[in-house]
Amino acid sequence: MFITILDFTSSAEQAADRSTKKIVLINGTQLAKLMIEHNIGVSTTKTYEIKRVDSDYFTEEK
Repeated sequence: MFITILDFTSSAEQAADRSTKKIVLINGTQLAKLMIEHNIGVSTTKTYEIKRVDSDYFTEEK
């Protein structure tokens, strides 16, 4: 496994693809997503509440 905060060169990606051993390349974007997904090295600063309209509220009773 190789991790970078940037991107891998195309020759590095090709070398990983050609390797007979399994090589995982994780670039900066993937690293950030994994950190957020697994709550590693991150903290929540603000959360948002998203509301939707309750259509049942507006149905007419007979």
